[in-house]
Order: sequence, then structure tokens, then C-alpha cells
Amino acid sequence: MAQRILNVVTNVGHYDDGSHPTGLWLSELTHAWHVFESHGFEQTIVSPKGGKSPLEPRSLKFPSYDKTAKQWSADPARMALLENTLSPEQINSADYDAIYFTGGHAVMYDFPDSEGLQRITRDIWERGGVVSSVCHGYCGLLNTRLSDGSLLIAGRRMTGFAWREEELAGVDKLVPYNAEEESKQRGALYEKALLPFVSYAVADGRLVTGQNPGSAKATAKKVAELLEAPTA
Repeated sequence: MAQRILNVVTNVGHYDDGSHPTGLWLSELTHAWHVFESHGFEQTIVSPKGGKSPLEPRSLKFPSYDKTAKQWSADPARMALLENTLSPEQINSADYDAIYFTGGHAVMYDFPDSEGLQRITRDIWERGGVVSSVCHGYCGLLNTRLSDGSLLIAGRRMTGFAWREEELAGVDKLVPYNAEEESKQRGALYEKALLPFVSYAVADGRLVTGQNPGSAKATAKKVAELLEAPTA
């Protein structure tokens, strides 16, 4: 049977300041989707509330708006997947071998406290599956607790969009919190590349995280390696 991936996207379309739009950073989905597709994995898209996932306008500009993103946005069938995402209540976590949290600043608002996503993530992890995220997607892991009450990310190496990158992107005054600092406060062993915005992915056992939009492909490849690794 083909391995199955659950891709997580946001439902939020703007910052607290409604005059500043945000949403899914499209290439963080399309780069990973392309990698997973090339391995023959089956894929599903879920969001905290189900339904539409708005796109981050800045993700539709060069250099993020590359071949895979353009192909996706030009394909009505694939765009329809983002208009009609499933809700956590429609997902049977036992059907999935890995979960992959996409980013975009929007996820800072609806990922952290989604009990449905936390349940799915916990179930996949405790069944021996892979938990992964890219860029701001790690906000979806901040508050996920395992059955023993411990935080999933506590004591584990991980990465995600760095505060320095928030500053360089000019949104440090718009974001609701410092995700890098929040992960550290929860006991994560946060690390990042020496230079901002270069591809950087970390695998700590079955936890795989990527730092920024340019890390989606590397993150997905590490997920695929884990899923295809021979079992003892």
C-alpha cells in the first residue's frame, strides 16, 4: 500500500491588522507535494476548520512563485483542493503515515490551538508515524502534547522560521508572537542556518522540520526517506 501524507494548511487570510493579508505560502505546499507525489505517496489536505485556504499574496511573486507553484495555481482541480479542504473531524488519523504542516504567517493564528490537529498529530506520532513542518508550520506543534502529558517538541531538535527572518521580512511588528522563542520556552532544541533564508532542514528521529519557504523540498525529502526506510 502507498504511504499516505496529511498536508495541513491554514484558514486565515490576514494578520490581526485586517489591512495586511496573509495565508498559505503556496510553494511550501507545492514543493513538498511534488516530492511526495514523485514517491507515489497518497495525499490529503486538511485545515483547522475545513473549507477554503487563502493564499499569501507574497507567495505568488518571484522567487517563491516558481514552476510548481505556477502549475498548481493554473490547475483548476488543484486549486479546488484549497477551496474544499477537509476538517480534522473528517480525518481518521490511522489512515496516515505522516503529517506535514505548511506555513505562511496565517498559521500563527489558527494552528497552535487546534485541538483537532493536535489529536491527529499525537495519534500519528504515537503510532510510529512521521510529524513534520516547514517555516511557520512549526506553530502547529507548539502546544501538541503526547498521551503522557509531555510536549511533543520538548527536548527535540527542530527548526522553523527564525525571528531574524521575521525582521528581514518586515513583519516583526505584525506577527502575534515570536515563534522561535515560543518553541524554546517549550523545551525545543531550536536551531537554524548560519544565514537567513537558506534551505535548512532538521530530522530528529521521526520529527522533521524545515526553517523557511526554501526548505520545503529538503524537508519533504527527509520525510520520504523516513517513510521508505526498511523496518527492522
